[in-house]
Amino acid sequence: MSDLSVDIANLSPNKRALFELLLTKNGVKLPKIQRIPRKSNSSNSFPLSIAQERVWFLNQQEPDKRVYNIPKAAVRISGALNLEALQKALDAIVARHEVLRTTFADVDGSPRQIIAQRRSVELTISAPGERPEAKPEEQVQHLLEKEARPPFDLSQDLMLRATLLRQSPEEHILLLMMHPIVSDCWSLGILFRELALFYEDFSKGKTPSLPELPIQYADFAHWQRGWQQGDILEEQLSYWKKQLSDSPPVLELPTDRPRSEVESCRRGRQRLVLSATLTKALNSLSLRQEVTLFMTLVTAFVTLLYRYTGQEDILVGTAIAGRTRVELEELIGLFVNTQVLRTDLSGNPAMLELLGRVRDTALAASSHQELPFEKVLEELRPERNLNMNPLFQVMFNLQNAPILKALELSGLTLTSMEVDNGNANSDLTFSMAESEEGLIGFLVYNTELFEENTIDRILRHFGALLEAIVANPEQRLSHLANSV
Repeated sequence: MSDLSVDIANLSPNKRALFELLLTKNGVKLPKIQRIPRKSNSSNSFPLSIAQERVWFLNQQEPDKRVYNIPKAAVRISGALNLEALQKALDAIVARHEVLRTTFADVDGSPRQIIAQRRSVELTISAPGERPEAKPEEQVQHLLEKEARPPFDLSQDLMLRATLLRQSPEEHILLLMMHPIVSDCWSLGILFRELALFYEDFSKGKTPSLPELPIQYADFAHWQRGWQQGDILEEQLSYWKKQLSDSPPVLELPTDRPRSEVESCRRGRQRLVLSATLTKALNSLSLRQEVTLFMTLVTAFVTLLYRYTGQEDILVGTAIAGRTRVELEELIGLFVNTQVLRTDLSGNPAMLELLGRVRDTALAASSHQELPFEKVLEELRPERNLNMNPLFQVMFNLQNAPILKALELSGLTLTSMEVDNGNANSDLTFSMAESEEGLIGFLVYNTELFEENTIDRILRHFGALLEAIVANPEQRLSHLANSV
């Protein structure tokens, strides 16, 4: 995720405490930390979280529509795979996380979570089939498209799908997919970490050793419904109303074709790799200015958008982890939230001044991140159009950690493979992550609006802009924008 809360979560306890103290000293009010209680009744029926309810209603409107933002991941497995241990590990994860064995039903006019006591994962084993000559990455993409085609039936399906692509007796690719009503990209990291731990224990004939989870997702959903009211709700709403009122309805990006009356789901994707040298320079600049890498990259991104639009009031969406409490950090579930970062670029500021503006906005947004984006939309009631997102049309995300690093496991080597988890609902969604090569970015774009060569030019301009910023961060906005 690309938000401050994840940066804080990745710190040691001492560093986290110091950082939170720094926020407080700078006038940033931190949300009150309240432990989430466990369910006090024995019922298997519970309300949906606010984010789940949005997914539920979208599914009810178009139940057969292909879902593009399914959290999914693929891992290459080299070595003698123990299929029995793999099946047991998958079943153990479903037993550990109630949300994966949850179905959804309309009960007296309201959607409810129905939790099953026990369910098993159907592990589908597949071969390269009609494309044996294709590269592994192409086979994975083909498999992804095939497996993502059938819609989940929320009333009866298990919310976890597992497919094993067998390339040879000692070469496999494991694809895991979860419906977005029960998961997010952070959950994928939890899924693979626990899969590795459970597989290790079962392959050695051991009893799994993971401690019991402090709460389940239904506990969070029940607590959220009670917490999001009264003074807390009013304080959060007050901030976002003030922050986003009178904001420009559209980012006027020059497109290759006019926008159609209904938003298109056709998306393309292009890749950008920044050198390790440039990545190191960006991290060093961030450290010197006491900001996160995310803040520095967002500053560069809004500068790029200014270069293309000339607008001085720019809104960018970003996905935040939404895991502000320690008991949520190891829980599979839908916690991801959307925030809108509004940047004032007026006055032709120097880049360091603009970075300070972005920092202040990001810190204030982080302290008001508990409010679901759905509630913000309900309160602001922006003009709705079928052909674009309300409030913002572009997103920027920074993935703080890979889903799975290369891992040796009971005679196996597990290596994470690139899978597109980009949001498909914006004109442009730029997602970045750090790797050994340097920063890697993927720009997902609406193919009905943009040509491939236009996206290639945008990415080249972004790379050049970052080089110019680290070379001289005191340059003014107009000079930087005109230099690329």
